[in-house]
Amino acid sequence: MASNDIDTIVAISTPRGTGGISIVRLSGYDLEQFCEHLFSSKLVPKQALFKRFLDSKKMVIDEGIAIYFPSPESFTGECVLELHCHGGHVITDMIVTRCLELGARMAQPGEFTERAFLNGKLDLAQAEGISDLINASSKSAARSASLSMQGEFSFQVREIVEDIIEMRKFVEACIDFPAEDIDFLDNRDLKKRLVLCIKKLNLVIKRAHQGRILQEGINVALTGKPNAGKSTLFNLLTGYDSAIVTSTPGTTRDVLREKVLINDVPIFLSDSAGLRESDEEIEKEGIRRAEEEIKAADVVLYIVDCANGSLNQELAHLLPGVLKLCSDGSLFAVVFNKIDMLDFKKSDVSHCLYPFHLISAKEGLGINELKNFITDLVGLDEIVEGVFSARKRHLIALGEALKFIEIGKKQLNNTGSGELLAEDLKSAQNNLSSIVGSYSPDDLLGEIFSSFCIGK
Repeated sequence: MASNDIDTIVAISTPRGTGGISIVRLSGYDLEQFCEHLFSSKLVPKQALFKRFLDSKKMVIDEGIAIYFPSPESFTGECVLELHCHGGHVITDMIVTRCLELGARMAQPGEFTERAFLNGKLDLAQAEGISDLINASSKSAARSASLSMQGEFSFQVREIVEDIIEMRKFVEACIDFPAEDIDFLDNRDLKKRLVLCIKKLNLVIKRAHQGRILQEGINVALTGKPNAGKSTLFNLLTGYDSAIVTSTPGTTRDVLREKVLINDVPIFLSDSAGLRESDEEIEKEGIRRAEEEIKAADVVLYIVDCANGSLNQELAHLLPGVLKLCSDGSLFAVVFNKIDMLDFKKSDVSHCLYPFHLISAKEGLGINELKNFITDLVGLDEIVEGVFSARKRHLIALGEALKFIEIGKKQLNNTGSGELLAEDLKSAQNNLSSIVGSYSPDDLLGEIFSSFCIGK
């Protein structure tokens, strides 16, 4: 970026509203005039100084702290000025207006972080880690986002990219100098490198998958026949009586949704109408909405009433129909409820073909174990050390890179073709490089940074 051509941007970096302190941030390369007109004085770099903020008539808007960070020793890599004033939207708006009068323009969402990326202060995965940290909804999510922000995710990706580059150098050198007569098929070192690369990628994918779950949460749909105990379980998991519970079948008509933390994992829980044949228009609409919830869920928990006398029939006939509604990649499990009403044991349902768990929602039996059961289903039974936050695009890129390396390994074993392997390695490298931003189309950058909050 050419420093002289970059305009100065300004934004409020703290949440709008009333508070003790608000921060107005500027970034650009010509901030001397702002200091001169706002304070009638210059600032000492990287020192917090008490100043009075002045309007165009030299009237005091507010008094507070000003901190100046010269280029390149700032978050954006440009000159940055932070004005710490009293919290209140009127005061901050007046200071921002004064900055606009002096030639700044309002920053776009994520523009400060985008400039930091473009100026080489952080890579794309680190930038996304900052956004994830701001939006973290649990301690685990915050820790994973912090690791991404610090560069742990980027380091592991770059390590694999370096391995791929080394393999590409070897393969392409052999292609360029065929007189050396190297047999790719018999090159054990190359095969070992490919196997090790695949192993590393699988570990990064596992960590990224767990990080995405911690950051974005999972959609869990409770479903089953009427009076199976879905609403009672929903209330237990959410911690309050948000769903009406009666002995009358079909009480739940609309979809109820609540966000809860289960084992520090964000869970978007839904309770909906019981599944059955009905001629009643309102209930039919409730059942249709229940089916839509099943289609959209990451995890579908089918609640079975163990005391209804038709357990085997339900497992044999109703469950396959529910499974057809589940989307590809979603997880399905059965929760056997009301075990307090019978002398019920796991062996009684050992013929169940799906993962299952036993509870009594009414008595609270097995509920804590059910929470572990849910997180186990999505692969969080054993969180590997160093989980970092990740997004859908990261998992797609990692998956594509793994696919190309596995194809390249297969090509090497079947044909011994260096040309095919070289192309597969190049494609894998490009996919991994897109994660950190060293190989990214401009429209991707626009999409990523537009999701940031203004002022960051």
